[in-house]
Amino acid sequence: MDLRLMILPARDFDQIRLVRIPDDVGERDALRHATALIASVQEQDPDCNWDDIASVLDDHGFTPVEFQLGPAIG
Repeated sequence: MDLRLMILPARDFDQIRLVRIPDDVGERDALRHATALIASVQEQDPDCNWDDIASVLDDHGFTPVEFQLGPAIG
């Protein structure tokens, strides 16, 4: 199966993240599911950090992926 990735954008470029979408989750469902998971972590702990969010995402199959942010185009 093709590798499917989702960028988690952020205003601060250092906070941009990339996760692998689980094979058994559709494209639209992936966005909704990831949004719901992130919101639930942030609601439970307003002071949460990326490690808290990444752990919950990973528990649901959204695996964090290391990447190098390149130069801006345009």
